Amino acid sequence: MKTVKFEDLELKPQILRAIKDMGFEEATPIQSQAIPAVISGVDVIGQAQTGTGKTASFGIPLLQKVDPSIKKTQAIVLSPTRELAIQSTEELHKLSKYMHGVKILPVYGGQDISRQIKALKGGVSIVIGTPGRIMDHLRRKTIKCDEIKTIVLDEADEMLNMGFREDIETILEYMPSEDRQTVLFSATMPKPIMDITRKYQHDAKHIKITKKELTVPNIEQYYYDVKRHDKIDVLSRLLDYYNPKLSVVFCNTKRMVDELVSELKQRGYFAEGLHGDMKQVQRDRVMRKFRTGKTDILIATDVAARGIDVDDVEAVFNYDIPQDDEYYVHRIGRTGRAGREGRAFTFVRGKEVYKLKDIQRYCKTKIKHKAIPSSEDIAQIRAEKIMDEISRIIDNEKLDDMIDIIESQVNESDYTSMDIAAAFLKQALGMVEGTKEEIEEENSWDFSDTGAEEGMVRLFVNIGKNQKIRPGDILGAVAGEANIPGKLVGAIDMYDNYTFVEVPKEYAKVVLKAMKKAKIKGKSINVEPANAR
Repeated sequence: MKTVKFEDLELKPQILRAIKDMGFEEATPIQSQAIPAVISGVDVIGQAQTGTGKTASFGIPLLQKVDPSIKKTQAIVLSPTRELAIQSTEELHKLSKYMHGVKILPVYGGQDISRQIKALKGGVSIVIGTPGRIMDHLRRKTIKCDEIKTIVLDEADEMLNMGFREDIETILEYMPSEDRQTVLFSATMPKPIMDITRKYQHDAKHIKITKKELTVPNIEQYYYDVKRHDKIDVLSRLLDYYNPKLSVVFCNTKRMVDELVSELKQRGYFAEGLHGDMKQVQRDRVMRKFRTGKTDILIATDVAARGIDVDDVEAVFNYDIPQDDEYYVHRIGRTGRAGREGRAFTFVRGKEVYKLKDIQRYCKTKIKHKAIPSSEDIAQIRAEKIMDEISRIIDNEKLDDMIDIIESQVNESDYTSMDIAAAFLKQALGMVEGTKEEIEEENSWDFSDTGAEEGMVRLFVNIGKNQKIRPGDILGAVAGEANIPGKLVGAIDMYDNYTFVEVPKEYAKVVLKAMKKAKIKGKSINVEPANAR
């Protein structure tokens, strides 16, 4: 795959800045060819599968060409469904973040039309909508066509399958015929689409992204249904359960890489990030630590991960589902090398499961659904690993002195050797409840009046702004150490040398116990119930 950087496409600085914020490093194959073609003004047929970055392929050129001083509609995008119209609008909003005066509006059936009319009267640069509702506005003259320069048919084959052919042709008849640019994106090119292109396009440039046949190595592949805010907890759980020697976690953006590195470090994992904003010296340092096992989790973007050639990677995690099916194969090929076993785990949420089906078809592979391991599963697997290590010690180490100590203890007390072994296992698993003093301290905790809102407990933490601590550090430590979802943590009030944080009453004990051994940015802390305000 030839790499094309967005900076090479001569885009407006505001758009480049937004792309950088979104964390994208390079254009996908369809983007690298379609963006310059659409900007040039020619009619374009883009043939590419869903999930290859089509929205930016037309969205970036539309924003490049739009004139914010003209308070009229300059481009229309037709989408087969309201969901796609909303999704495309959200992406264009992100891309136009720094472009003042550019308004983008989704219009679709089922939404109050009077609100849409009011918004259109205020001046909308780009309208994205379903054919039925767009046609309705054209008939009412609430969308005027005199300044429309470009019309985009997104997922044209899907629109035809849904019976929108007549509507599409009606809409195209409304558009100015002179100087109109018609851009069409479709995964397939059936005869009805060819008819539309012949009738409504002139000398269209045909861009076809053909995917190479790629084979997936012999790797166990699983996926998990995970909500966005639960991803970090599920990743932690899987790392604890499978305990891979080395693992690579893939994110779609540089920002996500940085956030995830910070989260995992706060939870005590040895994680490092790798992305395109890093200097070569930094990248070499990270890779050196990964190869030598000083770092056991590498979090990377697709671009940065090229050239990772480490044989001992036991697991690959797709924290974000890849933008392009081809990337999936490149990602999971990082594990299962040199005849070793490998596992690949993909996190999907909601409708992303359809994207996963595309990947399975394309790669001719089976990705099985798997249940997220429970706390009991993790305790069981850790116990098994400890017993494996015990077997190794019995087989390879001299144990005479230790046996003498155990025998002496058995003879002098009422304990059996089985009791002592079970106590050692419980200690090794970190399941010991605490000393008499600790239990007494826990019983003395008073949550009745800490000055928190109803159902919450306010905790005092002896660290604040002067120690270069941010609210995110407190949130990460509380959620990470106590293994509770970050969204459950309430208000965080930070002062120079201390902080107050609110947690749900039912989690207060768990948080206080977990935070006893916690450190924030390497600093030991003390956490206790707050006094009433």
